[in-house]
Amino acid sequence: MNLANWITVSRLFALPFLLYGLSYPSLESRWFCVFLFLVAAGTDWLDGYVARKLNQVTELGKFLDPLVDKLLVLAPLLMLIQMGSIPAWAVFLILARELTIAGWRINQVTVPGANLWGKLKTVSQIGAIALLIAPLPASWQPSILVVFGGSVVLTLVSGGIYLWSGLGGRSATPKESS
Repeated sequence: MNLANWITVSRLFALPFLLYGLSYPSLESRWFCVFLFLVAAGTDWLDGYVARKLNQVTELGKFLDPLVDKLLVLAPLLMLIQMGSIPAWAVFLILARELTIAGWRINQVTVPGANLWGKLKTVSQIGAIALLIAPLPASWQPSILVVFGGSVVLTLVSGGIYLWSGLGGRSATPKESS
């Protein structure tokens, strides 16, 4: 394993701490979880940068990066369902999109890359999850749920565009990693 792959795997090490902190949510643990989540999410950019800069793009990295990204997004979302912060149906839509794209990729010779919509989806999910985890005043909750709803819509739109571009044989960049 190279440095880029180790950075990818490091995101997995954040998950137990994130899940534990959200299982026993106090003011301090929730702020810690926001920080930990954002640092872990930032390593998604870092591993890609390192892989390209040091010419460390590998088949293992192409497999691990999107998988770890999905775990980093879905784990806190599942905890937020348990906490009663978000509806399960919204997380189901996100999960359905991710499984559909992953299943579709398996049979592809060339995989269409991430486009602007996929990048917006990732940023919106990270922002929405961070806001949902943060112990903000109750008066913020309607706005935070609107942000989360927007990330669900972007998730579905980006999935549709990704599939449409793949079905049409068009590809924007080498690989979608989110």
